[in-house]
Amino acid sequence: MNLYSIETGKFKLDGGAMFGVIPKVLWQKMYPADENNQCTWTMRCLLVDNGSQKILIDSGIGDKQDEKFHKNFGLFGDVTLLESLKKVGFEPKDITDIVHTHLHFDHCGGTIKYNENGNLVPTFPNANIWIGKEHWNEAMNPNMRERASFLKENLLPIKESGKLIFIEEECELFPNFFVKFFHGHTIGQVIPFINYEGRWLVYGGDLFPSYAHVYEPYIMGYDMNARQTLADKERFFEEAHKLNYTLFFEHDVYNECGSIIKTDKGTKIKETFTLEQFLKA
Repeated sequence: MNLYSIETGKFKLDGGAMFGVIPKVLWQKMYPADENNQCTWTMRCLLVDNGSQKILIDSGIGDKQDEKFHKNFGLFGDVTLLESLKKVGFEPKDITDIVHTHLHFDHCGGTIKYNENGNLVPTFPNANIWIGKEHWNEAMNPNMRERASFLKENLLPIKESGKLIFIEEECELFPNFFVKFFHGHTIGQVIPFINYEGRWLVYGGDLFPSYAHVYEPYIMGYDMNARQTLADKERFFEEAHKLNYTLFFEHDVYNECGSIIKTDKGTKIKETFTLEQFLKA
């Protein structure tokens, strides 16, 4: 099995929204904000090559959005999903499967693109698109608070592609690639667990968007149910400490991976490192 970190671009989000009730005097030491109180975040995907399948976890924002959208979310940088895949030796046709943690625009936008005729089509023509069934139903009938995160130009082409496959239960989706559901950030978020040569790498999605969010009280204002997120974290850590999980952070611009440690004050980050360092350990 080979694992590749795939950067898709950077954007900005309000620090208060990202850290919820945590005071700015605490979080700004780790994630400094600009004059608009916005912090910089990345959209980092993971490519899992198990020999027979090339599995992409999430796909970033993509390139379909207009200038107003770019301005609102401070999108910047020259890095793109397809360029990052090309750097590690893969073309869109090589991807066999896409597993989405959830369908907020910064996690699934790269799955659909405009073709030369201006039509919305799958970016990866040979890939099955895996989405939690409960979450799909939520995205198709969103609540008012979450509605702006589910963009029709992302979701409807997935529905019409004929490539959509629902994940209906926690399972081993592919060899050494497991999925579990967590519900605090949004209903039915899928978190992938990869067994890499006997060691566990967990794709944090928006359960653990950054290393700061490992600390139990750090819960995003974007989460639909903060109390459920807290329960999600506690449930996750019960197993994580026993099996020595390593976390892969999707949005942390400074830290790619991290190990955790249990303390009297809760779970904390033990150390941070790159995916390459994890693979070589």
